[in-house]
Amino acid sequence: MKILMVLTSHDQLGNTGEKTGFWLEEFAAPYYVFKDAGATLTLASPKGGQPPLDPKSDAPDSQTEATRRFRNDPVAQKALANTLKLTQIKAGDYDAVFYPGGHGPLWDLAEDRDSINLIETLYAAGKPVAAVCHAPAVFRHTQVQGQPLVKGKAVTGFTNTEEAAVGLTDVVPFLVEDMLKHNGGRYSKKDDWQSYTVTDGNLITGQNPASSEAAATATLQRLGS
Repeated sequence: MKILMVLTSHDQLGNTGEKTGFWLEEFAAPYYVFKDAGATLTLASPKGGQPPLDPKSDAPDSQTEATRRFRNDPVAQKALANTLKLTQIKAGDYDAVFYPGGHGPLWDLAEDRDSINLIETLYAAGKPVAAVCHAPAVFRHTQVQGQPLVKGKAVTGFTNTEEAAVGLTDVVPFLVEDMLKHNGGRYSKKDDWQSYTVTDGNLITGQNPASSEAAATATLQRLGS
């Protein structure tokens, strides 16, 4: 079982002068769900190397069992520091792909042609494609037979009210909830910050950081079926 995890390379939070990147929990929790299930993991990003970590996700009040485990795991830290470039990735080598969120993907992975091709190829091959929180941004331009990949499919992702709660509605290039609806997705959500994951065939989406472990578990369930 070979699973690819794709992280952002983008570290600028719009024009705010603040840093962004990937959200630690959304990487760490799925990483260990997959590792503990015996999966072989490959990590990739548009630029390769160390992906930028959203500093807010490293704050004391954002820590979880998975993030603490990561901080004491030099093997995982080395893997993260040495992600492959997306241009090096061959879709056929993997059984599934998982995208952790953080605000970074809104800027780079949403528009990245290599990422778009990867998703479309894996999905067409009947393999699970999963994204959590802001990472469903990667479906902004993905298509199936000339139609948006999410059209008619049950999906979730970071809500407009969650974005408002973190004060970034006017900073982000687009809102994940609005984009998924615009592309014809059958969007649903739970209360802000509650764990919520939606599976529609091989498309798996999670609403927020609290959903990252459940989204990874759902990915394994698809692989098992």
